[in-house]
Amino acid sequence: MKIEHFALNVEDPRAVADWYVRHLGFEIARAGEGPAFAHFLRDPESGVMIEIYRNPPDQIPDYAAMDPLLLHLAFVTDRMDEDLRSLLAAGALAVSDQALPDGGRVAMLRDPWGFCIQLCQRAPGFFA
Repeated sequence: MKIEHFALNVEDPRAVADWYVRHLGFEIARAGEGPAFAHFLRDPESGVMIEIYRNPPDQIPDYAAMDPLLLHLAFVTDRMDEDLRSLLAAGALAVSDQALPDGGRVAMLRDPWGFCIQLCQRAPGFFA
């Protein structure tokens, strides 16, 4: 088995999907119509997907009220400052920015709907 996707129930899946495509580098693998408006967003490099949908009978989590360490979507980058500036200019909100003892760096942001995004700049040999 391998991971196909991770899913998030959100208020406005079309807007979230559009923002993730424009600012996080995803591509739309499949876009559905209402009422769920499910969008499968694929990372073009790895093929891993996230599903953004709205399931009206179920409660949409209050992502903005969650501690970022409870739930977040992490991205690795080698252009931390550039990516931070770009995401903040696109409407993300800064939560934290931490230099790590091993020389890496981790920044937490919230997308415009409150879901937490983590940017990781890993130190050389982190996964060795």
